[in-house]
Amino acid sequence: MAIEVVPWTPAWAEAFEELAAVLREALRDVPSAIVEHVGSTSVPGLAAKPVLDVDVVVAAADVEAAVDALEGIGYLHRGDLGVTGREAFAAPDLEPRRHVYVCLAGTLAVRNHLAVRDVLRARDDLRDEYAATKRMLAAQPEMDVETYVAGKSVVLQKVLAESDLTEEERLAVLLLNGPARPAP
Repeated sequence: MAIEVVPWTPAWAEAFEELAAVLREALRDVPSAIVEHVGSTSVPGLAAKPVLDVDVVVAAADVEAAVDALEGIGYLHRGDLGVTGREAFAAPDLEPRRHVYVCLAGTLAVRNHLAVRDVLRARDDLRDEYAATKRMLAAQPEMDVETYVAGKSVVLQKVLAESDLTEEERLAVLLLNGPARPAP
């Protein structure tokens, strides 16, 4: 299955705001819920797969209520998919294309997402290097998702080195994303 990476568009920010309004309304009784736009579509100027990434960040006491709220508007709870502190959901419709997660506040999963977003928003050089890596990987005809994710690891480690994640935490992210492979 080909990996599609396209130029950034302001339509992604608009689609996120519309989606976030729906999610915030559903989560109105979950006091700690914060809806965050993360991933490449959240970084102006960054080429990306045209899929929004959304983290609903909650306190531990509110995870169950957040899961219930999303299920109440048609999202299918898929479990943690192997990432502790993060619950994944399948969307009830096809547009906008998106990944939605309920994330326990303070966990490495959510801190990683926020760190990558914030560093890439602040550092055009790293944003551009990351975009070039993603385009190069996606241009390979036999590219699969696992190889694509692992292939981005080298530049993502440079990005995370500019964040407040510790060396141990950066290593944990590296291991989660698969073995780092230099771009061919």
